[in-house]
Amino acid sequence: MRKTKYIRTVTPLLSCLVMTGCSTMDKVSKIGEAPEMSKIENPQIQADYQPVSLPMPALKNVSRQKNSLWQSDRVTFFKDQRAADVGDIITVMIDIKDEATMDNETERSRSSSEDAALPALLGYEQALNRVLPQAIDNTDLTDFGASSSHSGSGSTEREDEIKLRMAALITQILPNGNMVIHGKQEVRVNFEKRILNIDGVIRPEDISPQNTISYDQIAEARIVYGGEGQITDMQQPRYGQQLYDIIFPF
Repeated sequence: MRKTKYIRTVTPLLSCLVMTGCSTMDKVSKIGEAPEMSKIENPQIQADYQPVSLPMPALKNVSRQKNSLWQSDRVTFFKDQRAADVGDIITVMIDIKDEATMDNETERSRSSSEDAALPALLGYEQALNRVLPQAIDNTDLTDFGASSSHSGSGSTEREDEIKLRMAALITQILPNGNMVIHGKQEVRVNFEKRILNIDGVIRPEDISPQNTISYDQIAEARIVYGGEGQITDMQQPRYGQQLYDIIFPF
């Protein structure tokens, strides 16, 4: 039993050490090299790609009158330059300025006391000396007291600002006409690479005549902004410190 429990405890630690060692060796092998840029690939053939499935209304019939070039699903009479099919490119305007402040303070205190005495019990109180120590006092049998207090305070202040433009691809047309977009942008400056990913669902009518759309018009938006490189590594705690913070219970 002890051996099994020991194995269960040691195995996760060894796995973490092996993974950490592999990651460390990979970083050591790339000393002096700039972060690699990702290849341009079709997102639909990637292993983690999943088509979007959402509740949809019934399909609409597209009609066209005889001797007429006009269709019921056309937005304008002349050719529309906006993205409308899989593979088309659309420009996403990202202008996020988020600021939040939160303060929280908690204070709690509690005290209790219990006393018990037996000054008289039909004369049997004198017989307590036979079963209890002789120094017992019937008028002061028990006396309990307890007190506890807790106080805590915390504050959180966050301010985020992202302002940029990026191109995205139409990867899927949903049955109701809405379009799924996917975009990825990488910029490498010296030994630091900045990465921006965006995914979501847009409506064709929200696309401007300049073939742009604002980020707040994207449903199910997933915007990821991060980086890789020497500066990013220095901003992260070391693997040993992260592991210590996870397993240390206090």
